[in-house]
Amino acid sequence: MKIPIKHSQCLLVLAWLVVGPPLLASAAAVETYDIDPVHTWVGFNVRHFFTKVPGSFTKVKGTIVVDRDQLENSTVETVIDVASINTNVKMRDDDLRARFFAVTQFPVITFKSKAWKKTGDQTYDVTGDLKIRSVTKEVVLKVKSLGFGPGMKGAPISGWEASTILDRRDFDVSADQDSVATQVEIVINVEADLRKPPPEAK
Repeated sequence: MKIPIKHSQCLLVLAWLVVGPPLLASAAAVETYDIDPVHTWVGFNVRHFFTKVPGSFTKVKGTIVVDRDQLENSTVETVIDVASINTNVKMRDDDLRARFFAVTQFPVITFKSKAWKKTGDQTYDVTGDLKIRSVTKEVVLKVKSLGFGPGMKGAPISGWEASTILDRRDFDVSADQDSVATQVEIVINVEADLRKPPPEAK
């Protein structure tokens, strides 16, 4: 028995409404951005007695997988080189590497997101696992999407801001509590480059 063409078309439309659009349509919205270490800042402020001392980690890499249609579905993973810590004082930086972070044993800090929750206009609470030294704990980053568009030579980029406050004792970074505060302010600015698709096989 043959189904009339119009009847067949109606069945296809009904199936599309029930199942949803083809998978390729939703996958097209997902993009991978590689963090640009040259234009990314992973900074911190920590009080020494009464005065805050700023610093940063100058070597960071990672990826942000973005669902442009629904940013709540995005993910981020980063790796920070602990030896790249910089407070503009060599003696202090060497001390931070050795006594605070034990860089020989634990050369990297890692973060991997688990959930993004929309909190406002382009702002999100990004929950993930942060590992410092041998300790992994769940933290929440206050993240803002700064936008998507052309960067140098028109190459597509994305921009992000993030911040949080950590208690360094939670990660076994416990040296000099009599002079260095336990609360550490984290401020992050990220520029990330859209990853080019691999060339098609010939």
